[in-house]
Amino acid sequence: MKPDYFKNWVTNWEWGARIGLFLMLLSGLVHLGMFVMTQGYLIAYLGAQQEDAVFGIMSTYAGIITALPIQFRFFRFFQIRSCLLVSMMLGIILNCLCLHCQDINLFFAIRFAQGVTASNIIVFTLLLIFTRIRAERVQTIAPAVFYGTMLGNSVLIGLVSGIIVESADWKVTYYYLIMFELLTIIIVLLLLKPSSGHKRYPLYQIDWAGAILFSISALTTAYTVIYGSKYYWFADSRIGFSSTTAVVGSSLFLYRQYMVKRPVIHLSVFKSMNFVSMICLLALYYGIKDSINLVYNYAGGTLRWSILDVIELGLCNIAAMVGVLVICIRLLLAKKVEIKSLLIFGFGLMSVFNLWMCILLTTDLSFRDLLCPILIQGAASGFIFVPVMINVLSSAPANTGMSGLIIAACTRFIATLHSFAGFYNLQLYFNQYFKEGFLGYLTLENQNMISRLDMYRSVYASKGFTTEQASGLAQAAISQSLNQQSQLLTNRSLFMIFGLLSLGIAALLMIIPIIKKWIIDWNKTVLLTQ
Repeated sequence: MKPDYFKNWVTNWEWGARIGLFLMLLSGLVHLGMFVMTQGYLIAYLGAQQEDAVFGIMSTYAGIITALPIQFRFFRFFQIRSCLLVSMMLGIILNCLCLHCQDINLFFAIRFAQGVTASNIIVFTLLLIFTRIRAERVQTIAPAVFYGTMLGNSVLIGLVSGIIVESADWKVTYYYLIMFELLTIIIVLLLLKPSSGHKRYPLYQIDWAGAILFSISALTTAYTVIYGSKYYWFADSRIGFSSTTAVVGSSLFLYRQYMVKRPVIHLSVFKSMNFVSMICLLALYYGIKDSINLVYNYAGGTLRWSILDVIELGLCNIAAMVGVLVICIRLLLAKKVEIKSLLIFGFGLMSVFNLWMCILLTTDLSFRDLLCPILIQGAASGFIFVPVMINVLSSAPANTGMSGLIIAACTRFIATLHSFAGFYNLQLYFNQYFKEGFLGYLTLENQNMISRLDMYRSVYASKGFTTEQASGLAQAAISQSLNQQSQLLTNRSLFMIFGLLSLGIAALLMIIPIIKKWIIDWNKTVLLTQ
């Protein structure tokens, strides 16, 4: 008998079920999105560093990808409603702990546990979504729903967080999050039956040891990459220990996956070259996509926009992405366009966005100036994401189960980790490079320097400052201008790198099929002549 998860009153009400499932999915992802938008307040509250905030985010990711494979087994044993209710109640408890936590190490442990509970909610909700989609549409619609929600939840939650922190203490955001989780508990009780009638499969041969090794490897890898620059890499014993643990843990995990009967991840999935190439393309997309964070940081830092103005810009980006996602899904389902064409067009648009921003950045831009490139970036994500995920899932061998989806989630973890660390180190390098270039001109022999100092001195003197104060403030203004110009040039350099990389990917996607066809035709010609 086919399992029946939904109550009778909602079975035929498609939009009611869709809205309920979307809110349930969002309740899992919100643990990540809310912390991303309020990390600055948390840093001040706990006396933490920026690296600690990043590690807190990656701890949640590590919890999600650690629990992800196990949850697919739980789905076939436990009742969905019971699991969702338990996970949501645990989420509320963990949020209460976050609210009162004052120790950074304990906070990391809570964040990892939040990732585990979030994974439970995400997987079970996704599998419920699968049951309401026709089999031939699952690979197209399900990834778009999940990753579209994942890409957009930070901005959606940030909008609520931004409104709250503008008028109240940042801790109030946790109260709203708890209320939202209570709402989703009510939704689960209203939508789902206590028992679905599905056949239960026993929970045997779950690779718990593999999951533990995987979590240790993920956390130590994140620690090494995030804190490496801060502690001068292997000159510090902490980085040496974490990197050694990461390498040993990863090696033991891979060996175990090769040996056990029911592995967490089937390594045979990597025998498919198409799968490997699509995973690499997905990783490149995630890395390039994160260049939009430079725009948000520029708007909030250089332009001094409020958090609500920055979030409004982000909402425009999400609106463009969702609109194009819907169009792509319809085109693919109707088989009116090739996946390759969407990928080429998407990376082409991504290149336009990055190169446009490289040219556009100045110290004074309006919302209207940034709107068009932001919309282009959102549209590019919409064109790229669904085709890449369809190729990832379809190219994974059938006998590997959910390994393709799990590896795609791990790719997101690794790409996000390297995005944080890579952007940080690249900005350090380019900032230093441009500052040293500027310092060569900031001498008392340079007439522009002298005239600018005199102008600042006269401005501050006219406002009532003494001669010494005006001189000190003038030098501080020069230093601030130096930092600002160095950061702008750094951002331009990064946009140039990602623009050229996107353009190169689009070119390769066009050229490789032509080269393959030429090789096949040449081999046929050789065989005919023999």
